[in-house]
Amino acid sequence: MSTLIELQNTTKIFGSGPNATVALDNLSLTIDDDTPSFTAVAGESGSGKTTLARILLGFTPPTSGRVIYRGKDLWRISSSERRQFRREVQAIFQDPFEVFNPFYRVDHLLNVPIEKFHLAKSKQHAHQLIEEALAAVGLRPEDTLGRFPHQLSGGQRQRLTIARALLLRPRLIVADEPVSMVDASLRATILESLRTLNQDFGISFLYITHDLTTAYQISENIIVLYRGGVAEVGDVDLVIKQPQHPYSQLLVSSIPQPDVDRRWGGDQELPSESGRGSKSGCRFADRCPRAMPECLQSIPPLYRTDPRRAAACFLYRDAPSITSEQMDEVMAPGSSIRRPVQDPR
Repeated sequence: MSTLIELQNTTKIFGSGPNATVALDNLSLTIDDDTPSFTAVAGESGSGKTTLARILLGFTPPTSGRVIYRGKDLWRISSSERRQFRREVQAIFQDPFEVFNPFYRVDHLLNVPIEKFHLAKSKQHAHQLIEEALAAVGLRPEDTLGRFPHQLSGGQRQRLTIARALLLRPRLIVADEPVSMVDASLRATILESLRTLNQDFGISFLYITHDLTTAYQISENIIVLYRGGVAEVGDVDLVIKQPQHPYSQLLVSSIPQPDVDRRWGGDQELPSESGRGSKSGCRFADRCPRAMPECLQSIPPLYRTDPRRAAACFLYRDAPSITSEQMDEVMAPGSSIRRPVQDPR
C-alpha cells in the first residue's frame, strides 16, 4: 500500500515555559492512498482534535515530529507539490455560515476551484461537473445555483461545501465537526453524503467530532483524545460498545438514552478538572475514578488489549504495549460501513 499522508511522532505546543500548553502529544497516524478509510477523532473541547486537523491540512506546523505527504516533508515540498496537496487534501469546516462571501452567489464557490485547478475544458464541462457534484450530495442544481448564501438553509450550505470539496476529487477530506451547527433533522442526510463520498468515490475521511453517536454511525475506526494524547484507539464497535479506558467509559456513559427512568450519565458522571493533573503521570489521573498511585508517577503507554484496540491505561498493564508508530496496527484498513445512519437525537 502507498501512503498519502503520515504523521510521525507529531507534537504541537502552544506558548512556552510554565504556561505552555501541549495541544497534541507524540501522535502518529497514517492515511493510505489505495484503500479509503473512515476514522473518527473524538474527545471533549481542548482534547487536541482541531489541532490535529490543522496539522494534517498544512495550516499549522508541528513543534516536533514530521508530516509526510507522498514520501516528502509537507513543510519542504515545492510549490507545484503543495498545489497537488491542496487538491488531494480538502477540508469541511464546522460553521456553514462563515464559509461563504455574502456578496457572491453560491455558483462562485464552485467555479473558483474549477478555474484554479483547471478542472474543466469549457464552461459547459464546468457546469456538468458542478451538477454532478451537487447531485452526489443530494442537492438539486435548479434549487441551489444562482442563489446567495442567505437564501439557503444551513444544511444546504454545508452540503454545498461538501460538493465543493468533491469537485477536486480529493484523496482525503478532514471534516471538523461538520454537523454540529446543523439542525438534528438534517444531520443524517449530511452524514449519508459523507459516507457516499467514502464508499462510491474512494475518499478517506478524518471525522473530527465530540459526538460519539455520529462517530459510531459513520466510522470504522476511532481515536479518543484527551489533553492531546491518545486515550483509546481502534475499531469503533469495540471502543463505543465496550470502552476500556476510564475516560472513554465516562464519555460513552454520558450519551443520553431514550429511557425516562435512567438518569443522564447512568451511574457515572465525568468529574471536573482539578487542574492540569500530574506533570509526570497520566493526563486523566486527576479526574479518573480508578486512579492508582502509579498513574501519578508515569504516563501509561498504549496497551494492545485486543487485536483491533489499544488503551493507554495501567489497568491493562498485563497486555503487550505498543508505540505511537504502531497505533495503525489496531486500526482496520478501509472497508464499507453499512451501519444505518439515523437521526442521532
